Amino acid sequence: MVPKFALVPPEAVYWSKVAVLDTLGVMLAGSCEEPPHIVEEVLGLSGKGDCLIVGSDRRAGPLDAALINGTAAHVLDFDNTAAHMGGHVSAVMVPALLAAAEAFDVSGRDLLLGHTVGYEVGARIGQAVNFYHTELGWHPTWTVGVFAVTAACARMLNLTTEQTETALAMATSLSGGTKANFGTMTKSLHAGSCARNGLQAVLLARKGFTANPNAFEHKQGFFNVFNGKGNYDVAKAVAHWADPLDIVAPGASYKLYPCCYSTHAAIEAALSIVKQHGTLDPQQIARVESHTADVRLLHTDRPDPNSELDAKFSVQYCVLRALIDGKVVMEHFENEAYREAVIRETLPRVQAIPLQGMSFDKEDPFNALVKVTLTDGRTLESSVVFPLGRTSANPIALADLQAKFENCAGRVLTAKTAKAVAQCVDGMESLKSVRDLMNMAVPSKPVQIRRSA
Repeated sequence: MVPKFALVPPEAVYWSKVAVLDTLGVMLAGSCEEPPHIVEEVLGLSGKGDCLIVGSDRRAGPLDAALINGTAAHVLDFDNTAAHMGGHVSAVMVPALLAAAEAFDVSGRDLLLGHTVGYEVGARIGQAVNFYHTELGWHPTWTVGVFAVTAACARMLNLTTEQTETALAMATSLSGGTKANFGTMTKSLHAGSCARNGLQAVLLARKGFTANPNAFEHKQGFFNVFNGKGNYDVAKAVAHWADPLDIVAPGASYKLYPCCYSTHAAIEAALSIVKQHGTLDPQQIARVESHTADVRLLHTDRPDPNSELDAKFSVQYCVLRALIDGKVVMEHFENEAYREAVIRETLPRVQAIPLQGMSFDKEDPFNALVKVTLTDGRTLESSVVFPLGRTSANPIALADLQAKFENCAGRVLTAKTAKAVAQCVDGMESLKSVRDLMNMAVPSKPVQIRRSA
């Protein structure tokens, strides 16, 4: 019998390894943040279990590890997204896969296979319900991501077809998350809860727990309840299945900036202005117009961010940082940077405006136009159709993603250990036990927890 992994195209294996590396990096960096530690404290863990709580030497059971590490993976909003799913896909799958792989001593090859399958399922269900689903206010990272996690873990743990069907049906009752909580700790909890719930569905189905196999199509099932009758298209979930695999094309979107992806095109437009004219002195700026699609402004038009997490969703703040600093980095969302006097003085001059007169993909509207009027009367302008890394056709250079990993992991691990972890992920298809990878990722000393402000 041909192993299932042998059927996976090499490019899908490559992109799954990139996803694991990128997610592990932001998870390590996120482990220094307050939210995952609050979650761990509330759980009251006894230290029993096989699964690493990333950023520590502590262990937990697989469900608790998935919850804590999933929260850490998303708290910085530096993790990848999936265009067709409409949310953050690897931050929900990778923590669950790693936890289950440690608990059941799974190979790297099986984890990569699970990630590839889960990505496809999440993308397909996302296509069936979006864009209406997200416009209603649902957060697809959890509402749709739970099916990606369920499918990924079911494949990795070799569930039967019937068990997988049951787990996916069960997951319709373990889905949730609204966009009202963007800009708060709860958004990262969406990812952690999704990771935990998808894995829980798999473990329960594996033990014979039951669910309605028609839970998606039922008149009171997922599609009708979450979208409303007539507001979804099931055919999109199955048409041209895996042809090509969604992780290959269009592929995941990777981030160079640790903030909401809906701000990234505007950031790049602002950085293009800086590249041509240099960073701007705030005293030079008379007015800034940031034009993005109105559907993006629903959650990024935040002219007066009131916390570090809120600032990650303020297109005004992100664009201003790009213009005056020539970069947007993690430090801009730490130590109350959003409260700096020069920022508070200049932010009122930055306006977020719905994009008009520039064609864009209505199903994937990520372009932007930034226009700066200077006090001397000059106007500087730049536009971006798709931010770098939006699809596999316009990827961020692997060297830049590796540098991102080393920078993120460097908050917890030594440079030598971070490089060893990266090399292990690079050869993951030959890794006999994922436990070996996770044992490498244990820090040599306790991390300092950064309190949110």
